[in-house]
Amino acid sequence: MISPVTNKINTIFVHVSDLEKSVKWYAELLGQEFDLTAVERPVYNIKIADHTGLTLDAGPEGITKKQSPGMYPIFNFHTENINDSYAYIKELGYDVESEITRFDDFSFFTIYDPDGNIIMICTG
Repeated sequence: MISPVTNKINTIFVHVSDLEKSVKWYAELLGQEFDLTAVERPVYNIKIADHTGLTLDAGPEGITKKQSPGMYPIFNFHTENINDSYAYIKELGYDVESEITRFDDFSFFTIYDPDGNIIMICTG
């Protein structure tokens, strides 16, 4: 049977409690310019290369989402240089969840976003 569902991730939703704070955090992480006066609930789309999008979702006005972050990364951002990326994260003052783990062909570390979600930064 041929599936009518396309084999492509369109958008990753990250549920956030403070949209402006999360927009600033993710935009700075990715080196993007942002204008907090242009941020309007319920969602903000972070510019991502290629096909997959990243939508920060705070929900409707007047509601604060209660977060219950998981124990594992919810997705990863790619890097060509794990050491430079780690130094950049430290420079930004972001919370590091795990130090760099190195394998022969793959390295990664994890960080917490403002809501405690674990995000992986990795090569490969």
